[in-house]
Amino acid sequence: MVTLFSEQDSVKVRAYFLGQRVDLQPFTHTEPLAHDPLMVASGESSCVALFDYGAAILFGLSAIEEAKFLTDIQGLIVDLFDTPETEEAFINLAPVNVGKVEGGVIFLAQLDIPSLQLVADVLAKSVVLAQYETESAKVFDQIEPFAAQLQSQRWRRQGPSDLLRQIGNSLMIQHKIVGRVEIVDKPELLWEYPELDRLYARLEDEYEIRERHAALERKLELVSRTAETALEIQQQKTGLRLEWYVVILIVIEVLLSLYDLITGRG
Repeated sequence: MVTLFSEQDSVKVRAYFLGQRVDLQPFTHTEPLAHDPLMVASGESSCVALFDYGAAILFGLSAIEEAKFLTDIQGLIVDLFDTPETEEAFINLAPVNVGKVEGGVIFLAQLDIPSLQLVADVLAKSVVLAQYETESAKVFDQIEPFAAQLQSQRWRRQGPSDLLRQIGNSLMIQHKIVGRVEIVDKPELLWEYPELDRLYARLEDEYEIRERHAALERKLELVSRTAETALEIQQQKTGLRLEWYVVILIVIEVLLSLYDLITGRG
């Protein structure tokens, strides 16, 4: 295995969730350090792992190098976030406790490319989860009044478009974390390096990837169910209102007919 940062025993790593997608095609024109996830050299002693769903993991870049890289890559990002989600850690070499994360420090046995790819995979999933945890919290805050109204039976009319928007927001987040990012799926890299399975499992556990994903799924499901229930109630009320309108029109028509009969106009 190719080892990077051979003269260092500690490397700074920073994860960014930059936007909805990143075009990786330009990076394939030069020989990358690794594929799936794509890892490319950056400068003389640093590298970057890139994911097509919009995450970038920077290893060993200085503050100036980071700023330059983020500026250079902006043109390749689809739906760039105004404030990207970030997460920082340090990777330290340690003969024991490999995969342990303590105080923002990740312990690895060596700084080889496959190990760094696994770190990148977990950190990318972590920043994506953090982004969508924030988004789902906003959606949850918007949908919570609907649930409170249902509980108190003080229903106030809410536009169907608003309710459908809440359902759409939750479904979109579910699509992103399951379809694009594949949060709970193991990286394909482990098929080539099965000996790293324990390292990945520990990193995944340390960053609580599966637990956070399950919590996010439960929250999104509750949001969808609440919005659907509110929409059904509104539709029922609308249907009942229309039925009353029809009844009132029939009664008016009958009364007008009776009036005509009584006055002799019929």
